[in-house]
Amino acid sequence: MQKVEEPELRLFVFHHSGGSHLMYQDWSSHFPAGWDVRIPDAPGRGPRDERPAMSDTGALLDHFLDELDGLLTGRFAFFGHSMGGLVAYELARRLIDLGRTPPVWLGVSARGTLHPDGDPVRRHLLSDADLREELLAMGGSSSSVLAHQELWDLFAPTIRADLRISETWRTKPLTAPLPVSLSVFGGTRDHVAPPHRLGGWAAVSDHFLGLRLFDGGHFYFQDRLPQVAGRIQDDVRSALLLPREATAVVR
Repeated sequence: MQKVEEPELRLFVFHHSGGSHLMYQDWSSHFPAGWDVRIPDAPGRGPRDERPAMSDTGALLDHFLDELDGLLTGRFAFFGHSMGGLVAYELARRLIDLGRTPPVWLGVSARGTLHPDGDPVRRHLLSDADLREELLAMGGSSSSVLAHQELWDLFAPTIRADLRISETWRTKPLTAPLPVSLSVFGGTRDHVAPPHRLGGWAAVSDHFLGLRLFDGGHFYFQDRLPQVAGRIQDDVRSALLLPREATAVVR
């Protein structure tokens, strides 16, 4: 059997609440040819995915660990946007808890620092009208889709399930900073995860590489993907220059 050659780096990009790989499908063209860019979908994305969207944090993490298990080898990195930032962070913690190799780099985007009691915001409980208005203000969703009742009826359960995960996520306090290089990304005009809510991530990592702010709102990367991808590449390369320390179990 021919041995499959590992890529220079495998980058996993985790999508936002209510999202899928579709918004990120152009990302791979902005990274080196030797990078394998993967955009895994949570269950329940689109009309062809008959699996129900998950509303339980532990089940979602189990799903990604099972789906990605054979790919979490060699050099790999995590980048997650909004809810995806929570997924990326908790997956890194789960790998460490399991005694497995963690990512060489972790990028958290447009997500405020996690707290043991979860997020006080409860968008997933809003009425349909208020939730549509909130999603329109956040950006990333087409106004024509939000205004189309049949499409809304199709996507609303997934959006609410994802928002429920994002807003009720309860993380265990760290006993020590993660032995993983970490960068935080955000938009200067993001009202969902404003810059002042991003600074707390610095205490999460032994190797905090910095806060990377770009002009824009919650989906700042849509108009600045080349710059964002360039920053990700620079930070991953900086992380690769650091010695890989023995991984401690974090509980």
